[in-house]
Amino acid sequence: MHSTRLVLALASVALAFPPAIAQVEVKPKEIDNLLANPGMGWQTFHLFADHDKALSGLPSAAAYIRWYWDEIEPAEGRIDFDKIDGLLARARKAGQRLSFRVMCVGTDERLMYVPKWLKEKGCKGFDYQYAKIGPKYWVPDFEDPLFQKAHFRLIEELGKRYDGHPDVDTVDIGSVGLWGEWHMSDTGVKMPEPETRLRIVEAWCKAFPRTPRVMLIGDLEPLIHAVRAGCGWRADCLGDLGGFSKTWNHMDHLYRQQVQKAQAGDAWKKAPVAFESCWDLRRWTKEGWSLRAIFDYALDLHASLINNKSAPLPEGSRPEIERFLRKLGYRLVLRSLRHPASVERGASASVAMTWENTGVAPPYRDFVLGLRLVGEDRTKAHVVAGKTSVKGWLPGKVEASEPLAVPKDLPPGTYDLAVSVLDPATKQPALRLAIEGRGEDGWHALSRILVK
Repeated sequence: MHSTRLVLALASVALAFPPAIAQVEVKPKEIDNLLANPGMGWQTFHLFADHDKALSGLPSAAAYIRWYWDEIEPAEGRIDFDKIDGLLARARKAGQRLSFRVMCVGTDERLMYVPKWLKEKGCKGFDYQYAKIGPKYWVPDFEDPLFQKAHFRLIEELGKRYDGHPDVDTVDIGSVGLWGEWHMSDTGVKMPEPETRLRIVEAWCKAFPRTPRVMLIGDLEPLIHAVRAGCGWRADCLGDLGGFSKTWNHMDHLYRQQVQKAQAGDAWKKAPVAFESCWDLRRWTKEGWSLRAIFDYALDLHASLINNKSAPLPEGSRPEIERFLRKLGYRLVLRSLRHPASVERGASASVAMTWENTGVAPPYRDFVLGLRLVGEDRTKAHVVAGKTSVKGWLPGKVEASEPLAVPKDLPPGTYDLAVSVLDPATKQPALRLAIEGRGEDGWHALSRILVK
């Protein structure tokens, strides 16, 4: 009698506490390869990665182009979308995304940079010479209602078509000033009124709410406005340590001070920081300036992008450039992957992951963690696009967990378990990870799991 009660008691305990399911832990091996990923890295300038010889083998996922207004709207109300679409397709073919700026004032061979039809409609404007030499140019009066109506319409139409576009990387807010640099130096022409400049910033932010935006650092009030609206910032003279003056330079006397004044010290956590080289790297080495010190300056300000004007790289600079690119922007390393050794059909297994961003800035797009099961016959794959977005993953470690839901009709057997970071719209791998084992399809097959 007593023995029967003991057997029944032990059976009850076994039912209440079933044997623990064996767990599997995998620790992928980190790699030091240079990685080209969206929203970060070495930008080509008015060229694409498959035709930019100056890259010299450096990977690039970002192309940068600047247009004058008259180049994209030669006739009133007829924006040349075919031109822009063609450049976006060209970037995609080269494995890149396109960043762009639209400008209204310049100093090259043309005498006017806004559409001719705007002046013919009676828009007021000013003649100017750059540095009091050369030809006379014409710039519209930004306070003229004709200018404002036409320009705000242009921004709105660009946003309707390209905000959130998968091939657009960033928008560089550049309607104002020489070359879109938010100053009118050496022209004798006053800048637009502060209210007008702020309205232009607001127009770009309203038109492109889903696209990462950057604002040039020089004009303080618009910069403050842009950062408060979620923009990052851009500086176009990285490397200047005395090329213009013996007593003043951009790096020591402007950039950090301007970031502090604009209260933009944390802007990088939500939007990119982008740099363009002053002159190009060849000038830096010619002057004897330290590439490492300049690059560390950019990393300390949490940069994601650098544009060297697609200029040739100076001899001997490659090791410092590669060191820089391994930290620039984000770099995602999967440190460990943990999951049950088996799972039943129709059930769900929890897959726990420890990630580390070893770069200096987060991703700014809503890419998500993805899991995939592939059977031994390789004929069918089950893909799970998770709910964990990598957007905003700051430098350091991140713990994440995703449920691996197994369909009821999935045949029993042993499956490869693969990991990637996906574009949620396509469920295709979107990022390159800094770990071994990447297949040609972009997935990392890291473990195996038994489906029962």
